[in-house]
Parts: sequence; C-alpha cells; structure tokens
Amino acid sequence: MRCPFCGNEDTKVLDSRQVEEGTTVRRRRECDRCMRRFTTFETFEDSPLVVVKKDGRRDVFSRSKMMAGMLRACEKRPISMEQIEETAYSIEKTLRNKHEREVTSAEVGEAVLEQLFGLDEVAYIRFASVYRQFGDIQRFLEELHELIEKRETITYKDK
Repeated sequence: MRCPFCGNEDTKVLDSRQVEEGTTVRRRRECDRCMRRFTTFETFEDSPLVVVKKDGRRDVFSRSKMMAGMLRACEKRPISMEQIEETAYSIEKTLRNKHEREVTSAEVGEAVLEQLFGLDEVAYIRFASVYRQFGDIQRFLEELHELIEKRETITYKDK
C-alpha cells in the first residue's frame, strides 16, 4: 500500500479488524519512510447498485453521498458518527438484499426516513424537508402531524 503522505510503497500493517459484519477489513498502517500512520479499508467488490433518479438519470449508489445527507440532517443532534455509519450500512444492506440491480431514489429516501425516524425525530424532519421538498409551511405542518401520529401509534402499540 502506498503511503498517502510521502508516496513510499513500503508500509506495514499494525492492526487489522473486520467491520460492517465482516464485509470490510480495516487496516491501520505505518509508513516505513515517514513513520506516519493511516487507515485503509478493504471491501469485496459487489455488483453495482444503480439509483434511478426522478428525472430518469442513473447513478451508481454511493453510501458516502447518502451519509452526507444524513449528516446534514443529524447536525448538532445527539447522534454519534458510529450510529450514522451503522444506519447507512443497514440501509445499503437492505437495498442490496432486494437483489435488484436498480432502486429508485424514492426507495433510498424512504429507507433513510424510516431509519431516521427511529434515530432522531428532528433529524427525520430535517431530512424530510429536503427530500420531500416542502414548498410551504402547510406541507411542513402536515409532515409534523404525520410524525406525531406515527409516534403515538408506536407508543400505543408498546403499552
């Protein structure tokens, strides 16, 4: 592995561990020349999952893009980066387990909303406001009422 700092090709592995349910190997490495440490991740190459956008364009699914949206929604909320990463991994796993080569952006958005609902209601509303493109305050209030009803239904079932 080439050192990202000095370009040296001689690096040593200090630590390896499996992450994301064993589908990825995280390696902590050290450069033999500059002695700086860095982390690499090895993942198996899977067939690409394609996201079909509203306008018909197709893009390869990117967990990092999805996480970026989730991070914006979770900003300044009591949600750890680990929780966001685990949630993103769970969403990707669910989408891939459908065994379809293509998913719609609506399926991705709804999966994110479903997970955010259980994680943090404020993050849910933030994500929904962008994803569902609230045009006015009335649409925002409708979403809040749906959230309250959903929460009450879940609370009622738990009792």
